[in-house]
Amino acid sequence: MRQTLFKRVFLVLFFTLPGVLMAQGTITGNVTASVDGLPLPAVNVVVKGTTVGTTTDFDGNYEITVNDFPVILVFSSLGYAEKEVEVTSATAKDVILEESATGLDEVVVTGLATSVKRSNSANAVASVSAEELTGRTPPSTLDGALYGKFAGAIVNSNSGAPGGGISVKLRGATSITGNTQPLYIIDGVYIDNSSIPAGLNVVSEAAGQGSDSNQDNPSNRIADINPEDIANIEILKGASAAAIYGSRAAAGVVIITTKKGKAGETQFKFSQSTGFTQAINLYGLRNYTEDKVFDFFYSPSDDPGEDQSSRDAANAQVALFSQARSSGNLVDYEKEIFGEKGLISITSFSMSGGDEKTRFFSGITHNNENGIVKGTGYEKTSLRLNLEHRATDFLKLSLSSNYIYSSSNRGFYNNDNTGTSIGVALVSTYPWYNLFPNADGIYTDYALGASNILQTRDLVTNNEKINRAIMGGTANLDIYKAEKSNLELILRGGLDFYQLQTRAIFPKELQFQKPSNGGRNGVSVQGETINKNYNLSAFLVHNYFTENNINFRTQAGLTNEFFERNTDLITATGLVASETNVDQAANTGVDQTRVQQEDAGFFVQEEVNFQDKLIATIGLRGDKSSNNGDANKLAYYPKASLAVSLNEFGFWKEDSAWNQFKLRVAYGEAGNFPQSGALFTSYNSFSTDGILGISLRGIRGNSNLKSERQKELEFGTDLSFFGGRLGLTATYYTKTVDDLILLASLEPSTGYTQQFVNAGSLQNKGIELSLNAVPIATENFQWDLGVNFFKNTSEITELNVPAYNTGAFGAGLGSYRLEEGKSATQIVGSYPDGLRVIGDGEADFQIGYNNNLSYKNLQLTFLWQWKQGGDNINLTNLLSDLNGTSADYDDLTLDPAGETVNGKFRPNANAEVFVQDASYLRLREIGLYYTLDSKVLPNVFGDTIESIKFGLSGSNLINIFDYNGYDPEVSNFGGSTIFTGVDVTPYPSSKKYMFNVAINF
Repeated sequence: MRQTLFKRVFLVLFFTLPGVLMAQGTITGNVTASVDGLPLPAVNVVVKGTTVGTTTDFDGNYEITVNDFPVILVFSSLGYAEKEVEVTSATAKDVILEESATGLDEVVVTGLATSVKRSNSANAVASVSAEELTGRTPPSTLDGALYGKFAGAIVNSNSGAPGGGISVKLRGATSITGNTQPLYIIDGVYIDNSSIPAGLNVVSEAAGQGSDSNQDNPSNRIADINPEDIANIEILKGASAAAIYGSRAAAGVVIITTKKGKAGETQFKFSQSTGFTQAINLYGLRNYTEDKVFDFFYSPSDDPGEDQSSRDAANAQVALFSQARSSGNLVDYEKEIFGEKGLISITSFSMSGGDEKTRFFSGITHNNENGIVKGTGYEKTSLRLNLEHRATDFLKLSLSSNYIYSSSNRGFYNNDNTGTSIGVALVSTYPWYNLFPNADGIYTDYALGASNILQTRDLVTNNEKINRAIMGGTANLDIYKAEKSNLELILRGGLDFYQLQTRAIFPKELQFQKPSNGGRNGVSVQGETINKNYNLSAFLVHNYFTENNINFRTQAGLTNEFFERNTDLITATGLVASETNVDQAANTGVDQTRVQQEDAGFFVQEEVNFQDKLIATIGLRGDKSSNNGDANKLAYYPKASLAVSLNEFGFWKEDSAWNQFKLRVAYGEAGNFPQSGALFTSYNSFSTDGILGISLRGIRGNSNLKSERQKELEFGTDLSFFGGRLGLTATYYTKTVDDLILLASLEPSTGYTQQFVNAGSLQNKGIELSLNAVPIATENFQWDLGVNFFKNTSEITELNVPAYNTGAFGAGLGSYRLEEGKSATQIVGSYPDGLRVIGDGEADFQIGYNNNLSYKNLQLTFLWQWKQGGDNINLTNLLSDLNGTSADYDDLTLDPAGETVNGKFRPNANAEVFVQDASYLRLREIGLYYTLDSKVLPNVFGDTIESIKFGLSGSNLINIFDYNGYDPEVSNFGGSTIFTGVDVTPYPSSKKYMFNVAINF
C-alpha cells in the first residue's frame, strides 16, 4: 500500500514539477543607452502590474526572479523613454533604451530630495526645457527667456537697459511691503536675486518726493545666470507645491537644473549669434511751426512790462526755430539718444562626455550687447563645470560650479526731481538748440534746462560689475537595497558668493554739476557689496513596496541656510580736478548696510502610490530664523495633495482615445519674512561740534511682527488624448495671505512716525489653462502648438489700518490704494467729490501661443504673447506736455468738447487721463532654422561634424498696443513691488534681430 502511494506521489511530481520549475525563473540581462552603447546604472526594472522589481547595477546588469511566465518587464530611467519587454522564459534579456524627447520634463519635484512622474503629480508644476529657453532665439538673460512660456507668471521688464531689470511674479500679488519675487534654486543652491541701487539719488533726488522706493534702475542678480547652461526649469507657482521650502516660498520657487554630461564619446558644441538691437517704439517729434513755438513760450500778463518781456522771449525762441529750420539744423534728439543700433554677439562653447564612472559638462559663454543708447551695454562671461562621479555601486557624488563676470553700463534714466536724468531732460529739450560738442569736445550749456542731454549721455558713468561664484555639491549614498525596500541618504551643500561694484560718476564738467548752476562740482558714488549665501541639508529617503501594489516613500531631513550681505556706499562731492577717486573730494559720506540671517528647519513627507491610480502626499516643513522676534520659535508649514488617475482604473479600453484623465487637489502653506530691520529699531549717526550721537530714523521696531503666511488650495485636472497628441491641463486656485505686513503711521507723541505691523489679509483667485497639441504629424512635416491662458484677481479681504495711497506720486496723478474689499492693485484719482477708482494694474488675462512647424530639416518656431487689460500711470506724457514737446501735443483726441489740444488738456485734466490701458500683443520670439545633419555632412566634412544648425531669429519684432509710450511694459520703481506700471521717462525697450549658427561635433 505504501509502495502504491509512493508511486502515485512520484507520478504527480514527475509530471507537475517540471511545470512548476518552468513557471518560476530568473531573468538576467544588461541595459545600455542607444546613443553610445554604454551601460546604464540605476535603471528601474519592474514586472508590469506588480511591485516586483530591481535596479541595474553600476555596469548596467540586472537580475530579477519571477513566479510565472510570460511577463512584461518595464524599464525606466530619468532622461530615457520607458520601454516594455515581454519575456516568455528564464533567460538573458538585454535591453537598449532610447533617449527621451522630453527628458527631465517627465518628472517634477515633490519634495526637497525627491521627484515624481508628471503623470502622478497633484500640482500644476510648470516646466521649461532647454530647447524652449534658448532654441528659438538666444535670450540676454534667464528671466527674460520666461515670457509667455507657462501659465501663471507675470514677467515684466522694468527698463529696456541692457543687463536685466526684469521681475517675475507668480499667481498674483503675494505681499505689499515684502518680497514679491520667487525663490531661485540652482542645482540645490539658494540664489540671491537682489537689485542693489548705485546711489544715483544723490544727483536725481528721486526719493525726495513721492515714493522712496528704489528708482535707480539697477539690474537684478538672476540676470547673471547663463541660459545656455540650463537643462530644465521647474516652477512651483504656489504654496501647495512650494510649501517644501517654507518661510521663503510664499512668492513661489523656480528650480533650475543645469546640464550634465553623458557617458560616451566627448561631444562638442560651438554656437555663435550675431545681430543688432533697436528701439521698439519712439514718441516722435512734435510738428513745430512759428505759431506753435510762440504760443507755448508766450504767457500773457496784465502787467505791460511782464507781457512785453514774455513776447520778447517767445519771439526769440521763434527766431531760433526759424533759423534752425531754414538751415536744416532741427535735431530730433529722441532719435539722437535712442536711435542707436546696438551690436550683439553671443559666443558659446561646451563639451560633455565621460565614462560609466565619471561624467562631465563644461562650457563657456561670452555675451556682448550694446544698447540703443551710446555708451550703454552689457558684457558677461560665464564659465561652468559640472561633474558626476560614481565612486562605488552605492555612492554617487556630483559637483556644480559656475563663475560669472559681468559689466553693465545702464545710463542715467527714470524719475528725477532735478531735471538732470536723460529721460527727464529729453522732454524739455527743443530741436532748434545745438547741444553737440564743438571741435575741442566742449559742450555748451542748454539754456532752457538743467542738463545738456548729449553731454550727460557721453560723460556720465553708471556701471555695475559682478564677480560671482556659485557652487553646489551632492552626495547620494545607498544605505541598503532590498527587493521590497531601499534607503538612501542625500547630503547637499551650496554656496552663492558675489562681489558687486557700482560706479556712478558725474564729472564736474557737466552742466548741472557746475557750482555756478547750483551743482556739486562733481560727484563720485562708489559702492561695493559682498554677498555670501550658503545652505546645508541632509535627507533620508525610504521606499517600500508591498505585496498589495502600494508603494510608500518616506523622506525626512534637516536644512540650514546662512545669508550675509554687506554694502558700503561712498559718496564724494566737490571732486578735485578730473579725479574720480572718493578720497579726492571736498566732501565724503559713507553709508553701510549689513544684513545677516540664519534659517534652520526640518522637513518630513510621506507619499503613497496605489498602482498609479491614487497618489497621496502629506508633508510638514518647520522653520526658525534669526529674522523672527523669537529666533528659536518654529513656524510650521503643512502640505497635502491627492491625485486620482481615472485612466488607470480600466474604465475604457487600452486602445481608447483617452490616454490620461487625472483629477488632483493640493493644499499648502508658505511664509514670507518681514523686511530686514523691521523687527528692531535702527538709528542714524550724526556729529555736532565734533560730538558724535545717534538719532531716530522715524520707524519703530516691532519684535512681535510675524512672517506673512500664505495658504493655497488648488484644484485641477490633466487630460490627454490620441496617444498624447492632444493634452489639456486646467487649474483653479485660491490663495490667501494672512498677517499682511504693512507700514502703519504712529502718533507723533510716540517719538516715531511709522511702524511695520501685521494688519491685513490678501486673497488671490485664479484659473490656469494649458493646451498642447500635435495637429499634424507625417513623415516629413510636423506641427506642434501650445496655448496657455491665465487670469488672476486679487482683493484686500482685511485691513486693520486706515485705507491709504501708495506706490506712485499721489492721487492727483493717479495712485495705487489699499482698501478693504477692493483689488490690491486698484488705481484711484482725485476728484472734487473725493477719490474714484480709475484703473487697476492687474491684467484681465494673459495668453501665450507657441508654435513649432518642421518640414524635413527646416524649422519655424514662434511665440506670441497677449496681455489684455491692466493699467499704467503714464507720467512721461505729463512731463512732455508741461514742456510742450509731446508728439501728440496738437492733436484733438482727448477733450470731449474737441476744443483743447492734448498737450494743454492733459495737465489740467483729472488723473484718469494718465491712467492708460497697458494691453499688448507681441511676437515675443521667432526663429527660422535649417539643419545639415549626418546624412549630408559626411560628404563635406567626413565624420568630424555631426550637425550644423543655422538660421535667423528675433525677439519683440511685432508689437501692437495703443499705449501712449515707449512700451506698456515698464516700472519706474523696479520689480520689488506689486505696484508696477508707473512710467517716468524710462530707458526704452528694444527689439532684436539675430543670425545664429550652432555646430555639434
